[in-house]
Formats: sequence, C-alpha cells, structure tokens
Amino acid sequence: MKKPFVGKGSASTGPRPLGRQRDFGIFWAAQTLSVLGDAFALIALPLLVLRATGSVASMGLLTAVGGVASVLAAVFAGTVVDRVDRRRLLIGCDLVRMVLYGLVPVVWAFGARVWLLYAVLPVCEAVGMLFAVGYVTVVRGLVGTGRLTEANGRLNATAALAGVLGPLGAGLVAAWTGPAGAVAVDAASFAVSAACLSLVRLRPRPADDRTADENPADAAHAAGAGAGGLRQDLRTGVAFLYRHPVLRSLTVLLFGFSFFTLGLNDLVIYHIKHDLGHDDGTVGTVMAAGAVGSIAGSLLVARVRRRAGFGPTWIGSVTVCGLAFAGLGLLHPVVALAGLSAAFLACVAMAGTCSMSLRQEVTPEHLLGRVTSAFWTLHYSAAPVGAAVLTWAAEQHGTTPVAALAGGACVLIAAAALLTPVRRAARRGT
Repeated sequence: MKKPFVGKGSASTGPRPLGRQRDFGIFWAAQTLSVLGDAFALIALPLLVLRATGSVASMGLLTAVGGVASVLAAVFAGTVVDRVDRRRLLIGCDLVRMVLYGLVPVVWAFGARVWLLYAVLPVCEAVGMLFAVGYVTVVRGLVGTGRLTEANGRLNATAALAGVLGPLGAGLVAAWTGPAGAVAVDAASFAVSAACLSLVRLRPRPADDRTADENPADAAHAAGAGAGGLRQDLRTGVAFLYRHPVLRSLTVLLFGFSFFTLGLNDLVIYHIKHDLGHDDGTVGTVMAAGAVGSIAGSLLVARVRRRAGFGPTWIGSVTVCGLAFAGLGLLHPVVALAGLSAAFLACVAMAGTCSMSLRQEVTPEHLLGRVTSAFWTLHYSAAPVGAAVLTWAAEQHGTTPVAALAGGACVLIAAAALLTPVRRAARRGT
C-alpha cells in the first residue's frame, strides 16, 4: 500500500505546534474571512432578490444557478490549481470576488438590477470553488503531514463558526442598511482575506513537481492542455483514487453517504415547522446547536484520530451520524432535536476532516488539486438527487420513516466500511 507523501515539516522532522507557525496563523485568518464572506452572500443575495421581486421562485433560481456554476468549476479546478502559483491563485480569487460583489451595492444605489446578481453569483461561485480546491492543496505545505488533521480541524472549526456568524451578521446589517450593505461587507471581507494571503509564505513546489507523475503519460501532458487536456486531468485524478485502496473505498462510501444526508437540513426544518408546529426561532436554535456540534467535532478530531486511528474514527463517526439522523424524525422535544443535530454535525466534521487529511497525506503534491477535484466531483455527484428524493418522500410519507430509512442507510454504509481497507487504515491513513 502507498506510503504517505512526506514533505518538509512533516511528523518525521518534528513539526512545530500550530500556535507557533506564523504563516499558518495568517492563512487561517484569511480562510476564515473568506468563509465569512461566503456566509454573508448566502443571506444577502437572496434577500436582494426577494426585496426586488417578491418571488421565492426567483430566489431559488439564483441559488440553482450558483450551484451549477460551482459544480462545473469543480471539474476543472484541480487542473488549474496544479498548474499555477497557488498563493497568487488564492489572492486572485479573493480579489475577483471583492470586485464583483463590490459592484452590487454600487449599482443598487441607482436602483435594483436583478440581472446583475445572475451575472455576478455564478462567476463568484466558480471562483469560490477554485479557492476551495487551492486552499486544500496548500495546507500540507504550511504545516507538514504531521499536523494536517489538527490544522484541518482548526480550519473547519472556524469555518463552522463563520457559517453561524455570517448569516447572523448579514441579517443584522441587512436590517440596518439594507441587503446591499451586507453585500458590501461581503466584498470587504474578501479584500482583507487577500491582504492576509499576501503575507503568507508558502513552501515552493519542486521544479519538477508540476510535470512528474507516477503515470509517464501524464508527464507529457502536464506541459499543456489540448482539446483532451481536461479529460486527461480528470482521468489522472480518478486513476489515483482508484489505485489507492483506502481512497477508492472512501469515494464509493461517501457517494452513498452524500446521497442520503445532503437533504438533512431541509428535513429538520420541515419536521420542526410542519410536524411539530414550532416557529422560526426554534429552527434557528436547533441549527445553532448543530453548528456548535460541528465546531466541537472539528476541534476534537485530531485527538480522537491519534488515539483510535483513521479507520475506527471514520467508521465510528459515520455510525453515529446514521443513528442521530434516524432519531431526528422520532423525537419531539426541541432539546433532543438540538442534541441530535449537534451529534450529527460533530461526526460529519470528524469524518470529513479525516478523509480530507488522508488525501493530503497520501497524494503527491503535483496531483493534489486534480485528486481533490475528482474526489469532490465523484462523491457529491449524486447528492442533489438524493436531497430531492428525500425531501419529496418526506412530503409524501412524513419525515419519521424517511429519516429512519436514511439514517439506517448511513449505518449500513459504516458497516460496509468494515469490509474495506478503510477498517485497516492506520493512524496516518495507510
């Protein structure tokens, strides 16, 4: 089985604590600001559409257009990330979003222009996907393999916190200055993120790191891309996933897990509002509890993985996710729902951080962008269909049987993992 890629500052060379690593600290702040900006946009842009049109359908269409752009960008993001200077790419992504989002409040000052949002959001979502893939590829260069899980846990914890504070802050700013003002804050967050990234020193890739590959055919291809370049890059990423036993198994298992879990938030909201008759405040309370769980799971995952190993941590997290999901449709007390939501998202954070850290550890750096793109594209491809099917079934048959079915399926996925190399994965994922 493939040994993990070991770079400078890896565990074998005694990595410094993250609190003493200046560049990681700055990068951490930049990533948090970038996520905070995304969270502002998540609330502010739909509010602009609603205020201008009064149409919920128009809000949904804007969200759909942005989602399609993000998925399409994921296909080629790895190709771009593996061929350019990654720090400049991240700074460029932030500056593009700063300019485009900054246009919105300027134009809105002279009157509502809904068409502008349909032009701006898809580009920003595509650029955001490039940023996301790029950020995944640079973490190892900052902290080494020995601190990857801890670093990813911290990044995910603050991302979860930003995901809570962003919508809250966007709502407050929108109520005070209007939604366009919230978009202006969004643009400013990307400006500060870009400034932070300009201060980060990334370890340069070796000169041959962009052109070498375990597959000789890819070395010839890396110099440029023709008509088949994108297809070749996708095959390169998929081929690496297929050759690595643990990553191959994880891709298949997460394909099923994503199918059954992407619609969770919709099911919880429907259960609280429709089945139990609670108000929006109760929905917010339950969602806030879930965010706290996500933060806790992100902060605990490094310690749990060190003690239990990759396989037990991942399988145990998915098992708890399934049990919590099944229980969400059965229980009525708000406290119980909040607890189950926190447990579910804590374990999602732990499983997700483990799988991301593993990819970073075992993937050669010159392939990391393409492998990340292939992994995300494959394992998320069925998720939108799953969300649509689960929410339709809940409307037809109620949330209790659907949640029980989806939760049971997650437990079966965890059980299936026991029959794969995931179960035998060692502490560093090999």
